[in-house]
Amino acid sequence: MNTFETVIGLEVHLQLNTDTKIFCGCGNIFGQAPNAQTCPVCLGLPGTLPVLNKKALFYAMKIAMALNCQISPYIKFDRKNYYYPDLPKGYQISQYDFPIAKNGFLMVNAHGDLKKIGITRAHLEEDAGKLIHDTAVNCSLVDYNRTGTPLMEIVSEPDMRTPQQAHDYLTALKLTLQYLDISDCDMEKGSLRCDANVSVRKMGDAKLGTKVEIKNMNSFKAVKSALEFEEIRQQKMIAAGERISQETRLWSEEKQATFAMRSKEEAHDYRYFPEPDLVPFIVEQKIIDEIAHSLPELPLQKLERFISRYNLSSYDAGILIQDKHLAEFFEGCAQLYSENITPVSSIKNNKENRDNTDHTHILKGVSKKITNWIIGPLQQELNSRKSDINTIELKLEDFVKLIALVESGSVSNLVGKDVLKFMLDSGKGPEAIIAEQGLAQVSDTGALEKIVDEILNEHAQIANQVKEGKESAIGFLVGQSMRKTHGKANPKLLGEIIKRRLLNG
Repeated sequence: MNTFETVIGLEVHLQLNTDTKIFCGCGNIFGQAPNAQTCPVCLGLPGTLPVLNKKALFYAMKIAMALNCQISPYIKFDRKNYYYPDLPKGYQISQYDFPIAKNGFLMVNAHGDLKKIGITRAHLEEDAGKLIHDTAVNCSLVDYNRTGTPLMEIVSEPDMRTPQQAHDYLTALKLTLQYLDISDCDMEKGSLRCDANVSVRKMGDAKLGTKVEIKNMNSFKAVKSALEFEEIRQQKMIAAGERISQETRLWSEEKQATFAMRSKEEAHDYRYFPEPDLVPFIVEQKIIDEIAHSLPELPLQKLERFISRYNLSSYDAGILIQDKHLAEFFEGCAQLYSENITPVSSIKNNKENRDNTDHTHILKGVSKKITNWIIGPLQQELNSRKSDINTIELKLEDFVKLIALVESGSVSNLVGKDVLKFMLDSGKGPEAIIAEQGLAQVSDTGALEKIVDEILNEHAQIANQVKEGKESAIGFLVGQSMRKTHGKANPKLLGEIIKRRLLNG
């Protein structure tokens, strides 16, 4: 039994994808030439005045509402004073005693169990620049393009007890933020960054242990690995009677270990004071209500709706909602297929009619068939092409036609997968590809009888096993028949013919 308990809290910094920076008109575009997106305001030159970006404020409120936070209508900014080369003004415009949001929570689905993770606060601030250390010439360069980028800092309560819970929280938080469409959440670009606070205490102790901050983690996997290393390091120190120092540590991906960066025994005095160039103001309740009504369906809501409406398992629904656009594609397919199950040729491309139809009657089997095709063959193709549903050429109607053709027996499931590849390569519909490639399923009984005769002669020993009662061996004979026809034969008919020949005399 483990005698220690780990306590984890996370600080997430999210860059907002506004067109311009938070306090000036410079473009907010990643990947531009160094210092190409700067102006006197974001460089902090004397005599300049910041102006708050309205869209950044609205995005921040969206985040706060999605995280079930209390929204502060009173908006006030503060100066956080510290010196670092990537901070040209010598202070950062942030929020201190009146954050835009506080006392929220996020429900995290951790392996089927919901866990409530508290959100202490979420506030707006400006990002700093980026330092580039050139060891070849022993100097550091600074790129101020990122300076002034709108940033939302989301601070969790210390409610996580394992590194896996921290990983699950980050995954759920990122997915929620992606559904809001306010950031690309790309950790490689620095759009989403995470610092972890971790301490260890003996099981049953009410007092928290000494907190250590971990930085320099560029993926959720790295966060989990760093926390796993750190909790073991601290447990060993406590067991040995050693004192844990309050410090900031960096994660080394190469060494898979944390190492000390600087001491935090004495807290920094940032000398916060109200930002004199930005007058506090109050947001009207009408605007707050409008933002609330603009919120999309969030991941957990979509999960519950997919399970209840489409009779999906929590596993299948959980996979679909991981990509908002893929979930929308599934729903479009389910609605279209349910309207036009038979015949295939009657499938309509009439969005207005589909939107106005009540689809609560959708069949359980229909939804499952579509889900299997999406999370199976389609997802495999997307992964192999390193693409997503938005970047490939696949019409919803064509995908539904393909599934219907497989279900009707016009092509086998195996051939259907090949047809899907041709569809993605050419942009053509399934019927045209099947005709061009000669892929239609062979259902002619006479032709199949001949194929079965050949297979039974070639595999007489297996045929005798079936005659003696081992019916599971029929699958092997069907498989060999399918191979001989290059997947074009109707497997159901093949199975019936083999049973008739071997079991019915």
